Amino acid sequence: MRSARKFKDKIFLVIKGLGMGAANKVPGVSGGVVAFVAGFYEEFIYSLQKLNGKALKLLFNGRYKSFYQYINGQFLVLLFLGMIVSYFSVSQLLDYLIRHFELYVWSVFFGMMIGSIYYISKDFKYWNSKTFIGLAAGVLIGIGISFLDPAKENDNLLFVFFCGMISVSGMTLPGFSGSFILILLGNYVLLLVDSVNALYDTIFDLFGGDFSFMSNPERVRMLKVLAVFTLGSMAGLITFSHILNYVLKYYRNLTLSVLMGFIIGSLGVLWPWKQTIYKLDEAGGMLLDSKGNLIIENYQRYLPDWSQNTFIAIGYIIFGILIVLALEWYGQKTRKYRV
Repeated sequence: MRSARKFKDKIFLVIKGLGMGAANKVPGVSGGVVAFVAGFYEEFIYSLQKLNGKALKLLFNGRYKSFYQYINGQFLVLLFLGMIVSYFSVSQLLDYLIRHFELYVWSVFFGMMIGSIYYISKDFKYWNSKTFIGLAAGVLIGIGISFLDPAKENDNLLFVFFCGMISVSGMTLPGFSGSFILILLGNYVLLLVDSVNALYDTIFDLFGGDFSFMSNPERVRMLKVLAVFTLGSMAGLITFSHILNYVLKYYRNLTLSVLMGFIIGSLGVLWPWKQTIYKLDEAGGMLLDSKGNLIIENYQRYLPDWSQNTFIAIGYIIFGILIVLALEWYGQKTRKYRV
């Protein structure tokens, strides 16, 4: 019975990783919100914080079992396994759904963010002048980020490393979308589409015994970019976890109020009724990525009319809210079981 529960917990942990990975890839959605609402956010931050000097000492001294236990290895390995699988499965499904059912997909995400605001704010009882200022600052920053114009694509490896550090913040900061930040930095397609597709194709080539990609300069460039981006993400993940642990320890209420503001401000990014603006070349033609997909530059938002599609979209918003409430219920159940 106990072994069955442990196996079930492991499966659910991989599923949580799938959810975080999928959320991190969608502009405007934060993987940190998934962790926060599902009830494993603090364990996630605590485990990342364990990747420190003591952990490296255990690793270099060959004490692998102690290293694994010290960093809460099973938790991190299963969670990141889910995230990695997500990039080659769930995230590709999301790409398909956004292309063919864009309004309804954004409606679900919009509802999930509304539910997340409710979840984070319902037990917050420390309102004062400082936390109200923090909330307002978070809202203004979130709105400001939402309406910035994207930069041009830049594959300089130092800049790619910086993109990795910044984009991973979405995993540690609920409401702060790393993928949307990559759009603003101009490298969303390069780092989350082209380079991931290059790795996907390379893995299939390797399994098929085909090593011709090594003489393909474009493929090698994409793999190099992805490797540097991954290193930057790892560095950012560890750095942000230590910073966040510090501010939550000494400025918890102010930090939570700012995070609530971030999420409220990011609702503008997720507003379902918007027209996609695609990147154009100098001649005015639409630019395509390596897979022939149109490259998104930004969105133009508008108010909907009262049509059948609008009512269906509202239904999906409600569905998104219910998803968060279900995650909240599951998180509470998990915490009670651990106690």
